[in-house]
Amino acid sequence: MPEVQIRKGEPVDRALKRLKTKLEMEGILEEVRRLRAHETPKERTKRKARAAAKRGKIRFRFTLPKAAADAASAPVA
Repeated sequence: MPEVQIRKGEPVDRALKRLKTKLEMEGILEEVRRLRAHETPKERTKRKARAAAKRGKIRFRFTLPKAAADAASAPVA
């Protein structure tokens, strides 16, 4: 369970913003929204496809494609 300590002299709205950011980063707000109402099979498929695309995009970013890797390691004349 995420928690936020209110610092001395800190406005409550700023602490709430930090809490909201923490909840968003951990995916709790998305899960609450998802569980609030019934999810149709089509919506579930679309959600899973979006998540897979996001994972693939991150995976692609951190793995160098083979053609680019060959070009980077080729000697420069």
